[in-house]
Formats: sequence, C-alpha cells, structure tokens
Amino acid sequence: MAQQAPRPLPRNTAIATKVQARNRRKAIAMAFTLSALGALAVATASALLLPRAAHAQATASGWPNKPVRIVVPFAPGGTTDILARALTPDLSRAFGQQFVVDNRAGAGGNVGAEIVAKAPADGYTLLMGTVGTHGINRALYAKLPYDPIKDFVPITLVAAVPNVMVMNVDKAKSLGIANVQDFIRVAKASPGKFNMASSGNGTSIHLAGELFKSMTGTFMLHLPYRGSGPALMDLVGGNADVMFDNLPSSMAQIKGGKLTALAVTSSQRSSALPDVPTVEQAGGPTLKGFEASSWFGLLAPAGTPPEIVNRIQQEVAKSLASPAMKERLVAQGAIPGGNTPAEFAKHIDAEHKKWAQVVKASGAKVD
Repeated sequence: MAQQAPRPLPRNTAIATKVQARNRRKAIAMAFTLSALGALAVATASALLLPRAAHAQATASGWPNKPVRIVVPFAPGGTTDILARALTPDLSRAFGQQFVVDNRAGAGGNVGAEIVAKAPADGYTLLMGTVGTHGINRALYAKLPYDPIKDFVPITLVAAVPNVMVMNVDKAKSLGIANVQDFIRVAKASPGKFNMASSGNGTSIHLAGELFKSMTGTFMLHLPYRGSGPALMDLVGGNADVMFDNLPSSMAQIKGGKLTALAVTSSQRSSALPDVPTVEQAGGPTLKGFEASSWFGLLAPAGTPPEIVNRIQQEVAKSLASPAMKERLVAQGAIPGGNTPAEFAKHIDAEHKKWAQVVKASGAKVD
C-alpha cells in the first residue's frame, strides 16, 4: 500500500507550535545574554577587588616614564631648596628622567606639604619635608591642612643641620655686639629694639628664636618670610636685625663678611664654623640645654608603592655617600643622611614629641 502523507495539523495547533518555538528561541537568547552579563559582572567585580598591592606593583613597574617633581615648600635660596637642587642631577641620571624642583612657599611650609599630601600616590610628586612641616607644625598650628603621619610615607633623611644666630655685620658693630652675651644685654636694655627674621611661622628658624626669647626673657618682633632666601636678603640689607637661620643658607654670607655668626644652635660646634660657639656655650647658665637643630628629608604621598619608595631611597643614599656630595654638604655645615624609610619614620615620630614640648614651653601658636 502507498504510504499516506501526514495529515496537516489543525490551524490552532500549528500556531501554538510556532509560538512555542519562538518562545524557546527567545528563552535561549535571554539565557545567553544573562550568562554573558553575569560573566561581565564577575569580571568587573574581580577588577574592582584587585588587591592594592598588585595594582601598586603594576604602577611601579613602569616608573618613571615622565619627569618627577620635588616640591620645596619654601622660596628659592634657603637650605630646603639648596638640598633639593643638590640631589636632582644624581637622581635624574640614575632614573633616566628629569627630577625638577617646584617651589611652593607659604604658611611655614604648609602650602607645599598640602599639595604633596593630596597628590596622586604614583611616585611623580615628592616633598622635601623639614623639621617644620613634619616635626613642629602639628603642635604649632591650630588647623593643619594635612596629617604629617597619615598623609605621607617617609623615604629618607637627606641632611641634618644646625641653625646659626646671625646678624648684619654693620648693625652688630654699631651696637657693640660681638657675642651672645652682648646681644642679650642690648635686648634687655631696650625691649623691642630687635626684630627677628625667619623663613616662616613654625619653621625651626622661628622656633629657635622663640626658644631663645623664652630662655633669656627678651623680646623680638617676629618677621615671617616665605623662605630663608627673602629673609636673608632683608638681613643683609639691614631691614632685619637677627635670624636663627639654617647654616647652609647663611654660610656664603658669613664667609663673605655680610653676616656675623654669634653662635650655632646645635649641642656641639659645627665643623664648618669651628670657631663659633654653641648658644649654650656663649650664653652661659641662662641658655643651658639650648638645642634647636633642623633636618630635611624626602617624603611621598601615602600609598606610594614601596618599590618606588625603596628605589628612591637607595639612589639618594648613593648620592649622599659619594665623596663629592659629602664634601659639598659638610662644607656648608650639613650632616648627610640616607637612612631607610623605617628609620626615617622613627626619627619623625621622635621629632613630633620633642618639638611639641618646645612649642608648649615657648608659648608659640599660629591660628
């Protein structure tokens, strides 16, 4: 018998079958889409949850591929600026990229420090910090725009220097001042006769003067500048009377006969000025225990990859250990550093505690 052809489905059944097939195709497409979206979501979540250490490693691997700036929070010409510019040639050669100095003066170093605290933690913005920005200002300023501990990662101490009590040569001679005792005598005989220049509120230069005032019972009007450079210009020009400057920035003017050095503020004499006594030696019992040295060091924004921090520290230490650099710094009265980030962090912590006591004893405060 001949095979019969299949009977056509009833119209309603055929329509239902087509709808079911179309629905199955839609369901399959929807399942595929949801699966793809799910995979994308997982991938996105994984990227967002990527460990910070892995991200930091990726950032550090290509560093540096553009210039690196070192923010100096004071005007050109001071010790902070001198030390930063001394390092940049060696760092530029070591890393094959330019290291450039960016002077951002103001508020005793707070303006420049805040800029670095808020900069990306990618190794391209560093700070030449000081005892002021990272040892004094937290105790001195009622409102500090950065946290010297939480907002930074220490790299290395660059140098420690004594301050030096200096006067304009002609002014000292006209008043018969040849030493610290003479200065105290004139200051007490004529309260308010002297003004005292500094590189800014909260700097070690300012605090050294405040400590001297509190221990001797003398008064000097404080004249804060935007760095040692401008303050020294006025001191040499006779518009300012006395300054407790960082030794390296005053050395050229002392040797040039423009300034007379009455005493250094360190606990021991400086090899750069062996004939100049310490303030304690020159001042006698009244100034027993006087000590107000300065230091300068490199820091980076918190979160900067450790690999970058360690590489910078190693190259700075090499530079500071070179005979040419050591001779240059020692001749200016500076003691080269180069310690590890961990050692520098301990140093900063100790300085916080020390200067908080000095600020409290001096009564100095900046709103």
